Amino acid sequence: MTAPTITTSELLRTAAGQLAALPEPHLEAQVLLAHVLAVPRAQLLAHPQGLRTPAECSRFLALVGRRLAGEPAAYLLGHRDFWTLRLEVTPAVLVPRPETELLVERVLALLAPAAARIADLGTGSGAIALALAAERRGWQVTASDASRAALEVARANAARLGLEVEFLHGQWFGPLGERRFDAIASNPPYVAAGDAALATLAAEPYVALTPGPDALTALRHLIGGAPAHLMDGGWLALEHGATQAAAVRAELVARGFRHVRSHRDLAGHERVSEGQWPGAHAGPAQPGNAQKG
Repeated sequence: MTAPTITTSELLRTAAGQLAALPEPHLEAQVLLAHVLAVPRAQLLAHPQGLRTPAECSRFLALVGRRLAGEPAAYLLGHRDFWTLRLEVTPAVLVPRPETELLVERVLALLAPAAARIADLGTGSGAIALALAAERRGWQVTASDASRAALEVARANAARLGLEVEFLHGQWFGPLGERRFDAIASNPPYVAAGDAALATLAAEPYVALTPGPDALTALRHLIGGAPAHLMDGGWLALEHGATQAAAVRAELVARGFRHVRSHRDLAGHERVSEGQWPGAHAGPAQPGNAQKG
């Protein structure tokens, strides 16, 4: 049997050098090695002189190679933390982003903690729906997706986390029938098909990233169709691109939504816009901006 010939610190240093083009190469290397060894990352840092076997090195460097090729770390690890949840992810779903947590925050802020009916359209891994279900056990949360493979991932996450969410197969409003909700939330595809950013996201499902040449196609569809599925006074909350807030607000106002406003993510980008469908408790239109507090 071949004896170990490299320490943990040496292996991490080598991998970090290979991953130098990434924003946090040392962290990336540590996370991947901790995954291979099935130990906490802190244990690697506490024992830098530990010796690694050739088999461990081989498995680790194979993951480093896949990461260099553009595969998201979440796919390599098989999970991603979102809100307070650890979600399983596969190449069938978009990797949940931290900025999407702002959409969860807004839905929680817009509705009272008592019973409410919520729809998450294009749920993917189930991130938004499951975060809401975890925070508001009395809410009835429905989630839909056009991808059966994505729904399998979302259902598995719900079962593992012990959360009750109704999952429906179909595109956008299609599977909802005539049902109405107190709030509809969605993180739809909003990157134009010709955008160079897609090149860096090639490993993720294409249809979850772009609606086609017009980046606002899915957002316009959601804004146009939401009133037929909202209670009077119900809310539509949408995630969108960092430069799309003004256009989304204009679409919401034109459709007749009130209290239209946008909110900034932790990077300072207007990331989520919302509007209330008029009803008995809806006040006058108040379009404008709102900064994330």
